[in-house]
Amino acid sequence: MTTTNEIAEKIASEQNLTKAQAKSIVETVFASITTAATSGAETSIPGFGKFKIKDTPEREARNPATGATIKVQAGLHGDRQSAYVAEDGVAVGGEFADDCHYRDPFGLIGPRPSRPR
Repeated sequence: MTTTNEIAEKIASEQNLTKAQAKSIVETVFASITTAATSGAETSIPGFGKFKIKDTPEREARNPATGATIKVQAGLHGDRQSAYVAEDGVAVGGEFADDCHYRDPFGLIGPRPSRPR
């Protein structure tokens, strides 16, 4: 698991900043994403993902234990769409070669784990 502190430490060491400066930058980025999403805008960070708030209408669902029909209230929820792109940007037939790496803007992730097929 990567924390904001670990991201800030990585930025601080690579950009010759203090940890406090780097943590402030990381927190500002996340606050900006949150502010944009709550105002209805979508934030897109290439190679990382998209963030937005979705409005879901009221709907009917089924309780799997009893089979009874229930109403699910309308509401808002956060929607994040992760980017899953090979380092070289090549996907053949929707699949990536096993030796590809994630495109990782922070350099924190190693080889990608196998995907369920």
